[in-house]
Amino acid sequence: MKSTLTKVVILAVMLLGLPLVGTSLVGHPHARYFEFPPRTHYVQHAGFSWTAFFLIAAFTLCWVVPLLLRASRTWGRGEAREPSLQPFPWWGWAGLAFGGANWLVAWTRMPWFEPIQVHTFSPLWLAYILVINALTYRRTGRCMLMDRPRFFLMLFPVSATFWWFFEYLNRFVQNWYYVGTDLTAPEYFWAATLPFATVLPAVLGTQEWLRSFPRLEGSFASFHPIRFSHPRLAAVVVLSISGLGLAGIGVWPDFLFPLLWVSPVLILVSLQALRGERHVLSDVATGDWRLVVSAALASVLCGFFWEMWNVHSLNKWIYSVPYVHRFLVFEMPLLGFAGYLPFGLECAALGDTVAGVVVEDELQPESVSVSLG
Repeated sequence: MKSTLTKVVILAVMLLGLPLVGTSLVGHPHARYFEFPPRTHYVQHAGFSWTAFFLIAAFTLCWVVPLLLRASRTWGRGEAREPSLQPFPWWGWAGLAFGGANWLVAWTRMPWFEPIQVHTFSPLWLAYILVINALTYRRTGRCMLMDRPRFFLMLFPVSATFWWFFEYLNRFVQNWYYVGTDLTAPEYFWAATLPFATVLPAVLGTQEWLRSFPRLEGSFASFHPIRFSHPRLAAVVVLSISGLGLAGIGVWPDFLFPLLWVSPVLILVSLQALRGERHVLSDVATGDWRLVVSAALASVLCGFFWEMWNVHSLNKWIYSVPYVHRFLVFEMPLLGFAGYLPFGLECAALGDTVAGVVVEDELQPESVSVSLG
């Protein structure tokens, strides 16, 4: 527990403090980053660039294409035994009905819906979480909602805190902003916190469902390993680069904005590697890509629904991404979906951390004495 808390504190201090250090050195006023709700647009982004578009696309495809080729070559090999399906649970049907009703309310502008339309995003995602757990239960007879309720419930407050860090980092790059009804500070806090709380349960629930497919698991259990001969030295280098990048994120937002998505997982993995602990990328060293692929794919699938449900919502977000803001899918620039790939790894890493805390808490002497009593 102490080790986990130490890593979380270091991560939080770096994410919160380093961008302020960098902007202080160039004389940016701090008040702009703490405006609540955020309304002022102070970052002037660069326009579209074909050069940047192709470079970022090429970098993304360098990682994605080999994985797609691997899946296409191995998908039909051997016998992948599908599990015996269970009946779809009643609470899954309830989630479908609840989600459908809220979808209707979210995308219509009938006057009598107006008081609740600003609050439809959270019910939509609660319905999604129910349904994705029900789909997992149907395939395996198990799911986190039913079998790990303490872990499942803990994900909600951790998720809300987790996403507020991204909102804070976004103040330095302003890659998205919110439009819709004007809200006071308390209204904005609750209107944002409630949907933020559904992020981790949605992504990790989707990952659990994806990992119930034997063909997907079998395709990436043995792939190209990526290992470092000096992992601790590599961790120091990555940690240093991530820290310097965070310090510069508000100084050069057009160049360093991708660090908003990759720096949290790089910092956490580096801290774990320095202590010789397992982390979300550990299995890649032996060629096991199952966790990485399932986490990234789960995030992309959730991202599709986030962007789709956002497009006609009353309260919504709009993107402003330098160099690549073209070919919109809903409100998201096409290459913006690449950000969901590392985001899935962050969700998996944080889920691992939460799971460790829950297990450690359950193994405390008091818990053992009660169970033995």
